[in-house]
Amino acid sequence: MEDEQKKGKEEEQDYDGHGKHGRKYSTTSVGSTDVEEDGGADDEDVDDKAVVLGPQMGLKEQLEMDKDDESLRKWKEQLLGNIDLNDVGEVLDPEVHFLDLTILTPDCPDFVLPIPFVPDAKGFAFGLKDGSRYRLKFSFTVSNNIVSGLRYTNQVWKTGVRVENTKVMLGTFSPQKEPYTYELEEETTPSGYFARGSYSARTKFVDDDGKCYLDMSYHFEIRKDWPTPA
Repeated sequence: MEDEQKKGKEEEQDYDGHGKHGRKYSTTSVGSTDVEEDGGADDEDVDDKAVVLGPQMGLKEQLEMDKDDESLRKWKEQLLGNIDLNDVGEVLDPEVHFLDLTILTPDCPDFVLPIPFVPDAKGFAFGLKDGSRYRLKFSFTVSNNIVSGLRYTNQVWKTGVRVENTKVMLGTFSPQKEPYTYELEEETTPSGYFARGSYSARTKFVDDDGKCYLDMSYHFEIRKDWPTPA
């Protein structure tokens, strides 16, 4: 399933496909009044609200509505897998709960950080070594209903200037008891003396409805060496 989900991934980064769920889609621009540290509008909030969806339906109602459309019915059954519809009932809103973030690097053992982050004595959620390759892997659960168009946005600032703006489309996920994992593409931290220091960040996960499942702001540091795992 991960390979299919990653096909729909779209990423935009600068460092200084919706599933059919029996709902009607229309495009409408909605302005945002959120203001970030650099004094500009929150571009991610504007994008998050760029799609307006029709009324949401429970899973049972969705399958009943599409029972005469053989291809759509089979697609939904494949997406839902072995889920017991009696477990989800007629709940309309999907629930997505983020469990942890793992920092993967070839230089040292994995760092597993429970969400929400617990800052250290200096107020940092985690540390990264300058000039190093790493990947981020999120673990999360989905319950109640299908979550459509789940996407990740991440903004990073250093001394009040935005230095990163990342957007990744994760895909569509059906409810299941086992957690999902999603691994982002490999990145490299900036290197050198001036790259080190404190950074602030804001990470969000939002679906096609504009519903936000995680919105957290935190600080991290880029340092000369990797921190020692706790």
